[in-house]
Amino acid sequence: MKTAIIFDCEFLCLEGSQRRFWCAAHDPDPVIAQIGAVRLGLEGDFPLLGTHKAYIRPVDRFGQRYALDPFFTKLTGITEEDLETKGVALGDALADIDRFSEGARFWSWGKDELNMIAISCYVGGIQPSIPATRFDNAVKLLIAAGMPIEDLARTPSNKLADYYGVKHPPLQGHDALDDALSVTYTLQHLMKTGKLRPEIFDHL
Repeated sequence: MKTAIIFDCEFLCLEGSQRRFWCAAHDPDPVIAQIGAVRLGLEGDFPLLGTHKAYIRPVDRFGQRYALDPFFTKLTGITEEDLETKGVALGDALADIDRFSEGARFWSWGKDELNMIAISCYVGGIQPSIPATRFDNAVKLLIAAGMPIEDLARTPSNKLADYYGVKHPPLQGHDALDDALSVTYTLQHLMKTGKLRPEIFDHL
């Protein structure tokens, strides 16, 4: 069965980091601490075929582990204990999600691969293991399905399923897997209702 991987990642921030473009003297580099991904079938009834979630131990430019800011923990639910007990090195996390993808294209709500690959690998001093050609922007899919541009601009990934009135289990915003699920449920709904053709995944 043809599949697509819908993913999301959570990256370090302090309160106000986004407004400052992570440029304040005390802002951490926006390296990732969590990856969530869903394998979505593009045939039949468009099933969810699996999920993947990983915690990454975020390190600075000198290889030292970042301490999580309380704002980040409150926003994402990610704790120091999560990273200590379940966290893996960035290279291992990327290898794991690549295996999970089984070669399918990765889609995120925006360009999360820039934080997951470009920034995190650069800061971590490791060679990117997944090429940029494997990634694309799921916003293109919603444009193809007819979502108004003005609505796209004000709808974050964790609100997308609710925007379309899709019934789903409870989801926690700013949890990487749950945000990926919100996008996945939406794409599944749009394909089931005929508003999004599955072949469009190969032609954007």
